[in-house]
Formats: sequence, structure tokens, C-alpha cells
Amino acid sequence: MAKIISIHSFRGGTGKSNIAANITTLLAAAGQRVAVIDTDIQSPGIHNLFNLEGEAITYALNDYLWGRCSIRQAATDVTARLETPVAGQIFLIPSSVKSGEIARILREGCDARVLTAGLRKAISELELDTLVIDTHPGLNEETMLSIAVSHALLIIMRPDRQDYEGTGVTVEVAGALNVPRMALLVNKVPTSFDPDEVRERVTQTFNCEVAAVLPHSDEMMLLASAGIFVQRYPDHPVTAALKQVVATLMV
Repeated sequence: MAKIISIHSFRGGTGKSNIAANITTLLAAAGQRVAVIDTDIQSPGIHNLFNLEGEAITYALNDYLWGRCSIRQAATDVTARLETPVAGQIFLIPSSVKSGEIARILREGCDARVLTAGLRKAISELELDTLVIDTHPGLNEETMLSIAVSHALLIIMRPDRQDYEGTGVTVEVAGALNVPRMALLVNKVPTSFDPDEVRERVTQTFNCEVAAVLPHSDEMMLLASAGIFVQRYPDHPVTAALKQVVATLMV
């Protein structure tokens, strides 16, 4: 049975989309057929990591939500766009970067039931092993329904007071939704911090497994979302940590 993994954060700027793209790529490197869907419809961007220009997107998630295309038509095979070949296959279901489409979502919203039906259709029509959902930050109806249908939830946070508060809310909501597996990833940790102390503090604060504590990385910053980190830096400690995150989520 296909697995659904949601990658979420309560606030923006945590590196959520970057983590989602790298986890997707690691799964494909292991031979899986994987799709990643950008449900951050108000501020889409994960397509950049797969070297897909917004103008090159024929159909997007928005088109499916408005009944203009099937979820299969909204999926683009981006496997060949990777820097190095992988054993599996990656499909990207992007959201539109067109200002009119974003404005319509902001003005009218969308039917969350249509979105969740699309998740299930994507799994069957693309014959997926895993579906990765790059969620919209915060908590709204669409995000909560995406989390509710997930087999695993990875919550991204930074060692920041606002992130601590928001993450607490997210952990509580996910617990109420009975997500089978939940883990935290602490990202962009200053190198002056002791990662073991950060892990212990976060674990005790939220009573939740910490899959990884990722330090601030100059290499990640210099890459600037122009590619997949785990491919550009296969021997980097951050890549090793992300591989462990994948192992944690796939249990």
C-alpha cells in the first residue's frame, strides 16, 4: 500500500519545501515511484528545486481543483531534470505561480474534499509507492485534511520562540487527528548550539521523536533552491541526516 507523508511547519521560512524535495529525491534514489504535491497554493515554490520554471507548467494543482484537468494531467515527470540519475521516478504536482490563480485561491479558497480526493487519485493513477505533501504553513482546513490522511507527518521547526509555540499547537492537533507516525525536524540550527542539547530540549518540550537536528549550512544557502541538496552534496552531514529522516518516516 502506498504511503502518504506530509511535510509541515507552523510558520513559513523553516525550509519545509527544501526538506520535502530532498526527501522525495532520496525515496526515488531508493527505487520508488514518488510524487510530491505542492499544496502551498498561496505561495508555491517547490518547482524551482526541480529546475521547472513556473512558465513551463502546463497544468497545476489549481487547474485540478477548478475542474480544468485530471490530477494525472497536473503531474509532471521531473526525473530527467535531476542532476544525477535515480533508480525510481519523481512526479511533481505544482501549484500555479500565476498571480490571477493565487488571487482566486485567496479570494475564494478551495474545496478541501476535492483536494483530498486528488491525493488518492494521484496514488492510483500514477501508481505511486509514496506521496509527499508539501503543505501550506499554519493550520487550515486543507492542511488538516492532508495531515489526517497521512501515514507519517514530519513537522519542521527552527530553534526560535515563535516556532516552539506554533509547533506545540501542530503537535497537539496532529495527535488529535491520530496520525500513525509523527516526528520533528529542527532546521537551521546555529553552529554554536549543541545539537544534543537542542534534541533533548525539543523532545522533552513536545514529547515527540526528533528525527534530526540540522545545522545551518552555508552550502544549502549558496545552493539557493537551485537544485536538490542531497544530489549536489551526497557526502555532506546534512545529507546523512536526511537519509536517517527518511528511514524514520518509512518505518
